[in-house]
Amino acid sequence: MSSINVLIHNALEHFSIETPSWGYADTGTRFGKFHQPAAAIDMADKLADAGQVHRLTGCCPSVATHVLWDFPDMSKVSEVAAAATANGVRIGSINPNVFQDQEYKLGSVGNPSEATRAQATKHICDCIDLGKELHSHAVSLWFADGTNYPGQDSIRARKHRFEYALREAHSRLDADQVLLVEYKPFEPAFYQTDIADWGMAYMLAKTAGPQAKVLVDTGHHYLSQNIEQIVAWLLDENMLGGFHFNDRRYADDDLTLGSIDPYQIFRIFFEIHFYAWERGGVYPHIEYMIDQSHNLKPKIEAMIQTVTTAQELYAKASLVDFEALIAHQAAGCIIDAEMCLKKAFNTDVSAAIQAWRHSHDLPADPLQAHRDSNYEAIVAAERTQRRIDLGLNTGSSYA
Repeated sequence: MSSINVLIHNALEHFSIETPSWGYADTGTRFGKFHQPAAAIDMADKLADAGQVHRLTGCCPSVATHVLWDFPDMSKVSEVAAAATANGVRIGSINPNVFQDQEYKLGSVGNPSEATRAQATKHICDCIDLGKELHSHAVSLWFADGTNYPGQDSIRARKHRFEYALREAHSRLDADQVLLVEYKPFEPAFYQTDIADWGMAYMLAKTAGPQAKVLVDTGHHYLSQNIEQIVAWLLDENMLGGFHFNDRRYADDDLTLGSIDPYQIFRIFFEIHFYAWERGGVYPHIEYMIDQSHNLKPKIEAMIQTVTTAQELYAKASLVDFEALIAHQAAGCIIDAEMCLKKAFNTDVSAAIQAWRHSHDLPADPLQAHRDSNYEAIVAAERTQRRIDLGLNTGSSYA
């Protein structure tokens, strides 16, 4: 086995990425949805589709769930866990929903209403308990909280409300659970978002407690932001908890990973490999998760495309010659240092990845294998009939 194959094999052995349940269902924009016949109708469908992706790629053993969407009946939690096992996957991160109910018009834990804040905090704590029941390690928090107009509410008071709620949530965690605090610069709050950037998420996580970390969504940044610098700083502070991977052209577009700027994702993975290399090959525990909205692409095909792109870019980033890199950096050889990254990024790793797949009895081309399986056509026919039987609307509708 060549040295490149060894590096890539070792990299892929410890790389897994979580697919989101909501990525398999019909999703849309604020203007409407375009329905797909094969889109998942319920949690059983989502887990079946996630199982298909994991069977073909070998690196998606867990499924992120959105409470309220995936657990409308909390008495059936054990059934969901059993369905996940039957499909060869497990329940991964738990995502509370504190943005959908009418009570959250002015925010959730940042709301000026004490009753609404208590409702939101209780829901987060209930989700932490749900995670314990499902043996889920991560509770992922994203808040739509913020204000749309100057003077609408006290920015400092809202910060204090968040600190109180996150401390309360942190106190509910088991020893093996982590609280991931996500940030977003805007939308749906357009004057100020309560957790608008990584620094705010960092401060709130530090205030919450030692089991709280920052979650980086690659779509939640302005166009000019250097995301890998944020990643490097959080790594150095031991505060990088996880990722929500997607790509964007303008804002939070939720496009498939690497469809716009694959080199950026490579640079993010490079920082992680570099950090681990400096520590003798010891990698930090990071929750790698996908968060995408496949409005136009077929759901499962888009997920497979994203997963295989993540594998490819993670593998390429592992090929950087770090010894040469630090030597060039120390000597101020800028071009040579940059070329260490460019050489790795431009390496064709397809044969090495196929060799890794072969060693795990996986198809050489997961996307083609999915198409050859006829899975999409089979579930589309079954789910179309089920929608008719259930009287579900399959025409144009608002999201």
